[in-house]
Amino acid sequence: MRTLRIGTRGSLLARWQAESIRKRLFAATGVEPEIVIIKTSGDKMLHAPVAQIGSKGIFIKELEEALTGETIDLAVHSVKDIPTDVPSRLMFPAVCKRDDVRDCLVGSTLANLRQGARVGTSSLRRQAQLRHLRRDLDLRDLRGNVDTRLRKVESGEYEAVAVSKAGLDRLGFSQRISEVLSPEVCMPAVGQGAIAVECRLHDREAEDLLTPLDDPETRAAVIAERALLGALHGGCQVPMGAWARVERGELVMDACVCSVDGAQCVKQRAAAPPEQAAQLGEHMARLLIEAGAQSILEEAGRQRA
Repeated sequence: MRTLRIGTRGSLLARWQAESIRKRLFAATGVEPEIVIIKTSGDKMLHAPVAQIGSKGIFIKELEEALTGETIDLAVHSVKDIPTDVPSRLMFPAVCKRDDVRDCLVGSTLANLRQGARVGTSSLRRQAQLRHLRRDLDLRDLRGNVDTRLRKVESGEYEAVAVSKAGLDRLGFSQRISEVLSPEVCMPAVGQGAIAVECRLHDREAEDLLTPLDDPETRAAVIAERALLGALHGGCQVPMGAWARVERGELVMDACVCSVDGAQCVKQRAAAPPEQAAQLGEHMARLLIEAGAQSILEEAGRQRA
């Protein structure tokens, strides 16, 4: 059996995710995979707003090029970073069991933030939903790795930052969390909390090794959420959240679209059998549009143009 090369971004969180896959593969096969660090466009422009540099695949483009160029055999991604269009020569044999989907605040709880408090987040989705709850907050675009964002709170530059709870949990920073935001308060990003592993389409050896890492319930949820994202032609800079999960054998999905200023927020819920995950996502898109999401998305598009 050949030694597999696992490609990953170089951030602390990305390396943790790649290492978790390496350990699982080693435990299953006894073969020690090699981790290869690859710098992506998103890593090279960590201080520019995502909306400015173009969000589509900025954290995975170079990893996919390394896969197709055969300098790596596997690529480990946060599902929320993966564009809805996957290159035809690549596939995802493993969507691993999802961790916590929720967002959280570090530095302060939402209720304890003073009027006009400065809050940082890299996500337009989080900004829009937090504005919907607290129009008085001074929400700022804040990029950088997780440890960098936490230091911004420690230094007093921001009174709080909003980040993914799963990322803090993985890095051992759970004790830093001031408040966990329920999906009713802040709907997660599509794919948040899930890790997927990509390989070349006809690499049967890699596919066979990865298949046992796949979690069918997480895959169904991710398919539904990404189908919604695709139907609404959204990227990671659309103020939209979605959360699908299997409850009592049924795939249940909540989703929302918020205006950038937080004034409007459209929410819907729907359910379907897990094997109809893609249809559920498309149905949810229609429900949101019928409820008024189209004008919100068009306005968000004009603001980014």
